[in-house]
Amino acid sequence: MLFSLEPGSGFAAALAGELGVEIAAHEERRFPDDECKLRPLVEVGGADACVVLGLHGGPLDSPHDKLWRLLAFVATLRDHGARRVTAVVPYLAYARKDRRTKPLDPIGLRYVAQLFEAVGTDALIVLEAHNVAAFENAFRIPALSLDAHGAFGSLAAELAGGPLAVASPDPGGVKRAQLWREALEAQLGRPVGFAMVDKRRSAGVMTTRGLVAGDVGGATVLLLDDLIGSGETMRQAALALRGAGAASVVACAGHGLFVGEAADVLADEAIARLLVTDSVPPFRLPSDAPVRAKLGIVSCAPLFAQAIRRLHPPG
Repeated sequence: MLFSLEPGSGFAAALAGELGVEIAAHEERRFPDDECKLRPLVEVGGADACVVLGLHGGPLDSPHDKLWRLLAFVATLRDHGARRVTAVVPYLAYARKDRRTKPLDPIGLRYVAQLFEAVGTDALIVLEAHNVAAFENAFRIPALSLDAHGAFGSLAAELAGGPLAVASPDPGGVKRAQLWREALEAQLGRPVGFAMVDKRRSAGVMTTRGLVAGDVGGATVLLLDDLIGSGETMRQAALALRGAGAASVVACAGHGLFVGEAADVLADEAIARLLVTDSVPPFRLPSDAPVRAKLGIVSCAPLFAQAIRRLHPPG
């Protein structure tokens, strides 16, 4: 069974299509003080169930509200006899806070993991966790982080003719970018370059000196990150790569949050194209924003469908 807790979710509809199933019916009631009640409208006893809800903020609810709704629904399915329940969470809130960087810091990712475990979640599937090692270590249930670059395969084929490189906008994303570089080399049958841009962040303040490790001269650079927030990391990295001789920069990310002044920041001509998945709808970008002209959205539903089939094989 596949349930979707986001009204009109394009991702959930695409996932249902990939799996060849209908979205199962459920009811949600909101009380005058904004408490809510969710329940399935179909019998779930003995069923394998997947519950879809991205935990990005907006456009209707905060990440905290969505997290509660998801946890409550998973618990309800288990209470009524579901055999297994998998949480399908394209964007996982609180995943960025995966370690202590200041005295008395919380570790939000670990606390969220404990909540999922407490309500009886059997498995969790997300796209592009911020730090995959920290993500896997936080959970005591099967927790899968899907690589967003798997959704960008058509882009690589389109750019196959000229020099190509993959870059990380910061040291923390090196492994993510290296995995894509290796996949591209296998796909294209030729070498693909690699680079990393030096960046530091402390107390929410980003600093970069435009330093690039790696040769990108004359290449189209695929700049890969897990998410785009304000867009400043991507802009600064693109400027550094262009300064190092890159012919063009295509900014790619699993999640497009596009908060704050992202529409203006990402319009910078240093970024030739912008590519994200449908894990988060781009509702924060004004429809008439110039950045829309270079924005492409690809579906990550096939990646999730493959993962669900591995966790819930037929029969």
